[in-house]
Amino acid sequence: MRKSNDGSTRKPLPVVLFGAFDRHNLGDMLFPHVVASMLEERGVRFAGLAARDLRAHGGHRVEALVQMHERAVDLIHVGGEILTCDAWEAAVMLQSPDDAQRLIASHPHDRLAWAHRVLGTQAHAPYVWSKETLPSAARVLFHAIGGVGLSGRDDALRGEVLAKLAAADDVTVRDARTQAWLARSGVDARLVPDCAVMVADLFGNTIRERASTPAIERIRAAAPDGYLAVQFSADFGDDATLAQIAAQLDRVAQTHGLAIVFFRAGAAPWHDDLSCFERTAARMHGARVHVFDSLNIWDICALIAHSRAYLGSSLHGRIVAMAFARPRINLLHDDDLARPCKQTAFAETWEDADSPKAVSVSRLADDVNDALSVEQNRLDQTAARLVTLYRDDFPALAAHLA
Repeated sequence: MRKSNDGSTRKPLPVVLFGAFDRHNLGDMLFPHVVASMLEERGVRFAGLAARDLRAHGGHRVEALVQMHERAVDLIHVGGEILTCDAWEAAVMLQSPDDAQRLIASHPHDRLAWAHRVLGTQAHAPYVWSKETLPSAARVLFHAIGGVGLSGRDDALRGEVLAKLAAADDVTVRDARTQAWLARSGVDARLVPDCAVMVADLFGNTIRERASTPAIERIRAAAPDGYLAVQFSADFGDDATLAQIAAQLDRVAQTHGLAIVFFRAGAAPWHDDLSCFERTAARMHGARVHVFDSLNIWDICALIAHSRAYLGSSLHGRIVAMAFARPRINLLHDDDLARPCKQTAFAETWEDADSPKAVSVSRLADDVNDALSVEQNRLDQTAARLVTLYRDDFPALAAHLA
């Protein structure tokens, strides 16, 4: 209960968790689980840009925010690189893979207008809302969000995002690069780890139960000496790159006696493509190779948690590995290694200074060796430290909802 201006008490407002959990992506689908659990008895609803039901994959039944007509709510933007996601990107990622490919190939001249029609909003950054764009919101909060590339976006998107953040009741970001750029632009934001650092602490029992399901047990039985959990996005999918990845993974497997298990961390457009893993596996020679096809986020967490290490382009593949104190390293294109990106920004913020952070395809085998050599007690300490930091900051968010 909280007191109103006249001194009387009234029930807390409904809480709406808002984010990109309206499409299949590991991190986005984990975020609302974490925040809803941390809010304990407080009832919450889940909203995105589109109405979707992802419960079959371990997600939520998500409502379209533009169709919600509550008299008053507290709106929490929950995680993700939402500050840099423009309307075109958001709308395409909500399409089926086939429809998305047709749209991308057609290069529509009026793509912004098309995106606005699809999303039902005129926003340039549609995953960023304010009290002006959602009049029913009593408080608007941003929790553990990212925006590493915001400085390079166009003036309209950048200006809109900064104005909405400046009007918010609370802002936290998940990496120091985003925090520093926002500070230079006049927006103060606290630094807090990504929500997904909490998956082992909050959902360890659920994930351990998933590890006993047939899909995971088959992998573990087929890899008695352990396996490397491998994932990369579809933009690594040209033949030359896949051949190079295959050769490097063969080296890792031979050196460490590991099986290789490919999995998808996201099935939305511009994420992962199962055919890329199948084509890579076909190019490998000495390694025991498996393609894990479950898209249930708890199965994916269990696969990473029981691996010897994680290698992949997904930030949240890395963060789940961090939560379970597993060795990890991100796989990036050369261009991404040379400039700030969300994977390296997060790792530089929260990992030990000398820990392996990211690798290009050409150095994959050597840098996986480095990741596997990190002492277990260091991995354990990082996992525990991030849980403590997240828990310590959460009351500051919850205080706005009292």
